Amino acid sequence: MPVTASTSSAAQTRGLAAALAELARPGDVLLLIGDLGAGKTAFTQGFGAALGVTELITSPTFTLARVYQGRLEMNHLDVYRLEQLDEVLDLGLQELLDGDSVTLIEWGDIIAPALASDYLEIRIAFGATDDEREITLVPVGNRWSARTRAFTAAIDQWCGPRQGGN
Repeated sequence: MPVTASTSSAAQTRGLAAALAELARPGDVLLLIGDLGAGKTAFTQGFGAALGVTELITSPTFTLARVYQGRLEMNHLDVYRLEQLDEVLDLGLQELLDGDSVTLIEWGDIIAPALASDYLEIRIAFGATDDEREITLVPVGNRWSARTRAFTAAIDQWCGPRQGGN
């Protein structure tokens, strides 16, 4: 069951991501989907900060993958530049996913067919103004489906008609 939230700034998008990171477990996979500039990297920055990552988190567009250390190791992939699904194998993706880390994949819809069916899909869409975002979370498989109530509660302040200014 999809859960939809709204943010009115990049800081709020990072805050929502940080709330989700509190629920992260080793082996979790999050697919970040959205147009250029929608906030996929901002989301990853908030998620990483909540995991205790102190390094600057930037989009790995040209390196394809970065690894950050926090309370959990965080893999940050950007598969935008992949031209074929076969290139996923060259990334060593399965080895990353089999580890004790959490993995966030920008443009994850590109490689979703190559993944096991167990991830949290996060769709980030532009809202009515330049800073507003609509964020839809869709649990796929048992891992995140079992935590739907927990992640819905964690992001509650961004759901529904309320929109604060923090």
